[in-house]
Amino acid sequence: MRHYAAYGSNLDPARMRAYCPHSPMVGTGWLEGWRLTFAGEGVIGWEGAVSTVVESPGDRVFVAVYDIHPYDAAQLDEIEGVTSGTYQKLHLRVSALAGDVTAWIYVFDGYEGGLPTSWYLSEIANAAEKAGAPDDYVTGLRSRPTGTASA
Repeated sequence: MRHYAAYGSNLDPARMRAYCPHSPMVGTGWLEGWRLTFAGEGVIGWEGAVSTVVESPGDRVFVAVYDIHPYDAAQLDEIEGVTSGTYQKLHLRVSALAGDVTAWIYVFDGYEGGLPTSWYLSEIANAAEKAGAPDDYVTGLRSRPTGTASA
């Protein structure tokens, strides 16, 4: 088994149970020195930018850590766009209460920039809340700017 650190809508344990039924959430933690941002706005078929993280000293991103079964890993790579080249996998250290763990994350394969739709940002904030993120983190997510989906 391997660890995956979710920072976007996959923070939601119910969503992850549907995607990866053999892979339990084993805790939460922080990606220290990283910042949640958005990228890919204007990519054909997307209404707004999608979540990603970038290195940013002094910042941190709340994550839910999942113990991913190999069967679920291939499915998650497909869902998250690794096989299509949209996202890359990086292995990082997650700071958790029980100690540091190594986990992979998905990072958008392109430039940072763009705004998420209000619906998408709400999904991320709700997922963070369900995973047990601190109130100030969730409030910060909800107060971020959003864009309007083009028709």
